[in-house]
Formats: sequence, C-alpha cells, structure tokens
Amino acid sequence: MNKNSYQFYISGAIKLGVGFGVVSLLARWITGNTILSSPETLIKYGLTGGLGYSLMGALALILFGFIAKVLRDKFPEEQTIGDVLRKKLTPAGYWIIIAVLIFTSLHSLFIQAMGAGILIHIMFPIPVFIGMLLFLGFCFFVGGVGGMQRIHQLAGVNVTLIFGTVIVIPVYFYIQEGVHPVYEGIKLYHPYILFFKNTDSIWFIFTAILIGFGQAMIDRATWQRVFIIQREKVQMTFTLAGVIWATVPLAFTSLLMIIMFGRSYKNIYSLLFELVDKIQSTMLIVLFVLFCFSVISSAISSELHATTTLVVKNIIELFRPLSDREKWKLSYIFSGIVCIGLLLIVSILSPNPLQLLFFSGNIYAAIIVPMLFIILSNKTLPVIIPLSSLIGTVGGLLLIPWNDNLLTIWVSFIISGVICIFVMIYQQLSRRYRPIRKSG
Repeated sequence: MNKNSYQFYISGAIKLGVGFGVVSLLARWITGNTILSSPETLIKYGLTGGLGYSLMGALALILFGFIAKVLRDKFPEEQTIGDVLRKKLTPAGYWIIIAVLIFTSLHSLFIQAMGAGILIHIMFPIPVFIGMLLFLGFCFFVGGVGGMQRIHQLAGVNVTLIFGTVIVIPVYFYIQEGVHPVYEGIKLYHPYILFFKNTDSIWFIFTAILIGFGQAMIDRATWQRVFIIQREKVQMTFTLAGVIWATVPLAFTSLLMIIMFGRSYKNIYSLLFELVDKIQSTMLIVLFVLFCFSVISSAISSELHATTTLVVKNIIELFRPLSDREKWKLSYIFSGIVCIGLLLIVSILSPNPLQLLFFSGNIYAAIIVPMLFIILSNKTLPVIIPLSSLIGTVGGLLLIPWNDNLLTIWVSFIISGVICIFVMIYQQLSRRYRPIRKSG
C-alpha cells in the first residue's frame, strides 16, 4: 500500500490476524478508566463491583464480536463507522448519529485526558500543565500524525507493559505479605468490600454491561479494527480479547486490596499514590509508571486517530472532494487542535472519572437498539430511528433529579428501544395492508 495514501493513515499496511488483532483491541480497550474507576468501584460496590467492572468490558467485546461478523459480511469494503452510516441512513439521520459520535468521541478523549492529569499529579512533582503538554504531545505524534501504522507499532509494547505489571506486582506483594494476612486485614479494616449480598452491586453489574455494549456499538476505534481484522477471524478475535480483558480489572482490584489491607486511606486516589509508595523495588516503580503511561496514551492515541478520521473522511470530505495530501494536512490540524483543547481544559477542571463514565451512560444505552437496526436491516432507515437515540438520552437525563443514575440509564435504553420497535411494527403493517388499499 502507498504510504502517501490516506487509506494507509486509516488502516495501516496489513490485515490483522487473531493474535495481533487481540493485541490491537486490548491496547484500545484497556484505558485510564480501568486504573481510575477501579478504586471507586471497589470502595462503592465491593468485590462484586470489581467483578462487574471486569464483566462490562469482557461481555461488550464478546457480544460485539457477533456484530463485527455481520459488519464484515455486509460491508466488506468499508473502513469506518461513518461509511456504514452513509449507506443505511437518510442525510438527516446520518448527521444525527454523526453528532452523537463526535460528542462521545470528545467526551471519551476528555475522560482519558483527565485520567492522565490525575496520574501525572500523583506520580510526578511537576505542574500538571507541563506533564500534560509532554503527554499529549506524544499522543499527537502517535495517533494524530502517525496514524494506524504507528499505533500498531506500539500496541505490542503497550500490552506487554500492561500484563507485565498486573502479573508481576501482585505476585511480588503476595510473596512478601502472603494471601491470608491480606484477607484478614481487609476483613478487619474494610469488611464492606467482602460483602457479597449487595443488591446495588448486582444492579451496577447489569448497568455496566449495558453501558459497555453501547460503548462498543459506537466506538470509532473499535469499528476501524473490525475492518482491518481478517474477515474469517474477526469474531474469534473479539471473543479472545474480551476474555483476556476481564483479567486486567480483576488484577488491578487485587492490587488495591494489597494496598488497603490493615490500614485506612485519605481518599480514593490516594490509593494509587500509596501503591507507588509501597513498592520498594525501583524496577517495579518504573514498571508501574510505564504501565499507567502506556494504558492512557494508547487509549488517547487510538481515540484521537479514530475521531480525526471520522471528521476528515465522513464530515469534511462530504462538503468538497479532498486529495490525499489535503486529508493528511487536515488530520494534523484537527488532531492538534483537539490536543491543545484537552491541555487547556484538563489544566483547569478536575471532575470524577466514574461520574464522567456514567454521565455518558445514557447515550450509550440509548444508542444500542438504533444501531442494531442500522446494522441488521437491509433498507435505508427513516430519521426516527437515529432520532430515537436522542429522545431516549434526553428522557433518561430528565429523570436524574428524581431517580438513581443507574435507573435513568435503563430508562434511556427502554425509550429508544420502544420507539424503534413501534417504527418496525408500523412499517410492517404498512407494507402488509398497502395492496388492499390499492385494490379497493
């Protein structure tokens, strides 16, 4: 493939097999949320919540594997989610979903950048602005400038660092402290973590799985990987990636329990600082720092690349034809603007990562049924189908002042689903009785 072609920027030079496809998916899906939301999930919902968090990503990838197989069979020549949407939606419906994709893309980048800012503040005695400038500069070089080829070049290193950390550090601690003292310490100081009969945690698990699947359904970077994994291996790749992904939150939960046993803590994020402080080996400290940097930089680079591709190929190019050179130039400009915006925002704001995750949960839940209709149907869909995702999102968000956040996510899912089902029934009845009207 010509390296000056924009297709090289979108998909890289090769089709991915199972092994490297799994590596690429893991590098995308093991994100800063895994690091920063795990402590809060463990504290709020106990071990059951930690299990639910691991099931969220695992089942999302496994279930989306079935969708990915359908996508490869029905759309063999497409490259992005925007390409599929253009084929299946009216212009108005297309722009509705594109608006949702842009919002969720920027929101996802913001969450990851906030995670980077928190970790930089915890681990390094430097101003957050300087740390974020260096960090986002690296992400811009990888995802904004290098494209999919550079992301693939670093994916193997990222995944090696991730699993090296979640395997080596727990083993190191358990050899030092032993399993029984850790269990007794948790039981004495934090017994609520071991409480399994927690209905809130069960509710959290099912809601997290719903959010995870919805996120996979419109994740721009995941869709791009669907189209560059070998067609006959795509479902197996997603299934294996999901099974392997589930081990990472569980391993990180065990790390947090090691830190907490036999002691209290100041706040949730102080647990991460205490982890660094508790590691007595310089080599393991370096490994943990590289792990954090690798996880978040990989996620931001992938999201930045996917968002840039979506904007250039599926938005700007619709208004006027672009040469490959112009597409590359616009990709550099747009990704640079996004990185500068993230740098300025993160240096000022500091919201809670888990709250950010569930803030977008209504969108991810409301988009599931409309996207299933878009992917599985064989005809161009009316505008009400994509519009139902916005109606469901707004309907759920309006109930937040009176209901639990988790309940409103299910409300969003049900509203959009009911609208889509009614539209399908109406279309079928219209087709069935149209001949009768003509004959009369």
